[in-house]
Amino acid sequence: MVNNQIIGDRHTRLSPEDLAALRDNLHEQRLFREEQLRQIANVPSRTDEPVQRRSAARTEVRVKLAASARMVLADVEAALERMAEGRYGRCHLCRRPIDHERLLIVPQARYCARCQQVREAGR
Repeated sequence: MVNNQIIGDRHTRLSPEDLAALRDNLHEQRLFREEQLRQIANVPSRTDEPVQRRSAARTEVRVKLAASARMVLADVEAALERMAEGRYGRCHLCRRPIDHERLLIVPQARYCARCQQVREAGR
């Protein structure tokens, strides 16, 4: 579905071509994260490690990498869903259009730059 409800200046308006490019980017990110998760899951555990602590540290890194990849994958899936529903490109907090430049950098963004800063400051 084309997201025609987004209006604004040239910094916030998304053309059908913009949406197609962003959708392609999101699909590429999805494939990358799915492959990343497959690779992390297929890393054989080394039983010949001389120090068990190293093995535990590597396992911890793999767990954190997998959690991060799953989180980004979920964000990408949510962005694709918003796009399909025609809700893509609007901030979840203030409901204003997210700047086009921001979406080019972070196509799965849920918040405009201002609201993202407010959220991060509150952590």
